[in-house]
Amino acid sequence: MAQDLFDLHGKVALVTGATHGLGMAMAMGLGEAGATLVINGHSSDEKIKAAVAEYEKAGIKAHGYRFNVTDEQEVGSAVKRIEAEVGPIDILVNNAGIIKRVPLLEMAVDEFEDVIRTDLTGVFIMTKPVVASMIKRGGGKVINICSMMSELGRNSVGAYAAAKGGLKMLTRNMATEWAASNVQVNGIGPGYFATSQTAPIRVDGHPFNDFIVQRTPAGKWGDPDDLKGAAVFLSSAASNFVTGQVLYVDGGILATIGKPANE
Repeated sequence: MAQDLFDLHGKVALVTGATHGLGMAMAMGLGEAGATLVINGHSSDEKIKAAVAEYEKAGIKAHGYRFNVTDEQEVGSAVKRIEAEVGPIDILVNNAGIIKRVPLLEMAVDEFEDVIRTDLTGVFIMTKPVVASMIKRGGGKVINICSMMSELGRNSVGAYAAAKGGLKMLTRNMATEWAASNVQVNGIGPGYFATSQTAPIRVDGHPFNDFIVQRTPAGKWGDPDDLKGAAVFLSSAASNFVTGQVLYVDGGILATIGKPANE
């Protein structure tokens, strides 16, 4: 049956930065498809425990681990612990990331490097030990959370755009190197979504809200649940011959130059 291609029962999925927001939405989708979840956070044990409780309230088995994706030693130890305590990682979603909205001429070098370290180097650090284990077992799935800034620039997000543009190319190179080992590596590029972080600007009359609604052919912000299907597809057997791609879930923004007001 075709639906069996999307079944994730018996799979262990590690989603970094999945204590809230879009990471949580994607992780929920994987759990609903049957995967056993392992979520990562870095800020506090309390936040991880609260997130695990949210997953369990939804009927999803989840395990939480606190570690920093930019610390190679922490990552290596965490991967060993996860595989010993939960099981081999079949699916890795590299979602953890940060953004610093500072114009480039005003941005300090250490601020720039902090974004690159988290959003790009952190993916490299996180993926290496997980994929080494996947290759020994005969395959696996990696999803890197890219961005529309993998394709476009915008004022004040130069470091983030540099990291996400690099992540797109890292995704392609990972796919190239590991395809023969049955490891598929793809990306998801979210558009603008209705989350708690965007709530203050998602009001009629706010310039940025009006800009997004007018700029998006779908005419609205995305719902975080809209990311579930893309995450499940790229984590499942349905995508076994798909690798090196970035799936943009953006309501059509990248397909158009925009529309005049009231069109």
